Amino acid sequence: MNVGVNSARLNLRLEGWRSRLLLTVLLASFLGLVGRAAWLQGFHAGFLQQKGQERYSRVIEMPASRGIIRDRNGQPLAISTPSESLWASREDVELSAEQSRQLASLLHMDRKELDQRLNGGRGNFVYLKRQVPPEVAQQVMALKIPGLFQQHGFHRAYPKGEETAHLVGFTDADDRGQEGVELAFQSSLGGLSGARRVIKDRAGHIIEDVESIRVPRPGKDITLSVDARIQHLAYRELRNAVAVNKAKAGAVVVLDTRTGEVLALANYPDYDPNNREHLSGAQLRNRAITDTFEPGSTMKPFTIATALEVGKVTPNTVIPTGGGQMTIGSNVIRDTHPATALTVSEVIQHSSNVGAARIALSLPSETLWNMFTDVGFGQTPKLGFPGEAGGRVRPYRTWKPIEQATMSYGNGISVSLIQLARAYTIFADDGVLKPLSLTRISAPPAGRQVISPQTAHEVKDMLELVVKPEGTAPAARVRGYRVAGKTGTAHKVSGGRYTNRYVASFVGFAPASAPRLLIAVMIDEPSGASYYGGTVAGPVFSNLMGSTLQLLGIPPDDPGSSAFSVPVAKPTASEDT
Repeated sequence: MNVGVNSARLNLRLEGWRSRLLLTVLLASFLGLVGRAAWLQGFHAGFLQQKGQERYSRVIEMPASRGIIRDRNGQPLAISTPSESLWASREDVELSAEQSRQLASLLHMDRKELDQRLNGGRGNFVYLKRQVPPEVAQQVMALKIPGLFQQHGFHRAYPKGEETAHLVGFTDADDRGQEGVELAFQSSLGGLSGARRVIKDRAGHIIEDVESIRVPRPGKDITLSVDARIQHLAYRELRNAVAVNKAKAGAVVVLDTRTGEVLALANYPDYDPNNREHLSGAQLRNRAITDTFEPGSTMKPFTIATALEVGKVTPNTVIPTGGGQMTIGSNVIRDTHPATALTVSEVIQHSSNVGAARIALSLPSETLWNMFTDVGFGQTPKLGFPGEAGGRVRPYRTWKPIEQATMSYGNGISVSLIQLARAYTIFADDGVLKPLSLTRISAPPAGRQVISPQTAHEVKDMLELVVKPEGTAPAARVRGYRVAGKTGTAHKVSGGRYTNRYVASFVGFAPASAPRLLIAVMIDEPSGASYYGGTVAGPVFSNLMGSTLQLLGIPPDDPGSSAFSVPVAKPTASEDT
């Protein structure tokens, strides 16, 4: 009985629909997998291949070498040298305590800083250090730290350091221009990076070079108009003058009067473009181009030239100077050394504010404004240099008599040193205003006639009187050469008011018989024994002009003359303030 029951139970079978359902599900799953595979292989093969290649194939950027910046004689001022960048994949980095110590030592980095870079930031990618010397990068990679990689590149080096820093500028960690010529000519100097496809293993090592996608195109070399030898002399004289006169800052510009080429451009304070840690804004400022100041009596030649050009005066016209004092409304204009009357030539020689003001007030304001703007004041010099300042010349319709009078001797108007230097080319080149150039040019460019050759010669003769013993700048004389130039001493403006801080300047050219070089000097806030342009900026001009004329082999035009010095405690004539 029991045996029959057990046998019946053993013979029970699943119901037929259940087995068929299970078979259908298994068959449908299989067909789904086959369909999915066919779909992916037939319509998404490219996508799958791309995903597969991403696991072993990489496109590596190949940086382009930046163009060389050279001086006019071919001497390099900025060059590119190979360097490496070290970066890490935070997810893959594995290093022991000893490896961490060695890595921090090689990178001259504190271990806490290294740990913060590897573990403290967002994202997987992090640069450990940029622009690492190749030999150091090789030592780092020899540590065989997983997840640590190197990237080839270039590092900018500046052989002349501080001497050309403000002119040449510098690049950032990605080798892009940030200041100076490096920024101004970025499109030419930068070149075009290349790319190549490689196969890497899991640790990031290249095991096969597959193909070149794009060949790097090096940047173009740039040849500047600057002469590194003259730049050295300008920098040396400026640095010494700032120190001797206990000044805040200074700038020097040297021009070729025939071509308008900038032969030297120096600023102080300076900085080392090869080591830019702890830089300040004062160090970075290219004061010759980006800063403006009231030029003081260096403006008087333009006032006189305007009056000569329209026939209002001649060099021998006598100007009443009222004992060195002139009243306009409630304002009083004074000369340092009073005189009852001065010829127009003597107004320049003795730098008479009263004489310049009387001449300016005899002219229509529009006529004087036209002269100022014709020589480039109130407009950028169009050098293509970053941060060029245009200065300020107010519309003539708003001028009051006192403003027209003070602008005649450089108050109430602002210029940059490079503007002032360019404007003086009209007196050195028969009344022609020269366009300036920072790059070497093969032929003199066509200038623009601003004043007649006769007026230019007459003003040049007056400017030669300035360096005579009776003038305001005998310290600017150069042994063996005729020199023409003008001093400037102006109060600085702060908060809309004039202060007892000064800008001392001198602009001149030589040889006066056939001008070849023009030099403009500006010393900001001298606080030594003197603050006058003739005694502070004049000696800088004299030393620099003399050295440069000899360097270039320009023959003397006054071999019987001798340079001489004057006391620096006070001006020798009626200096301008």
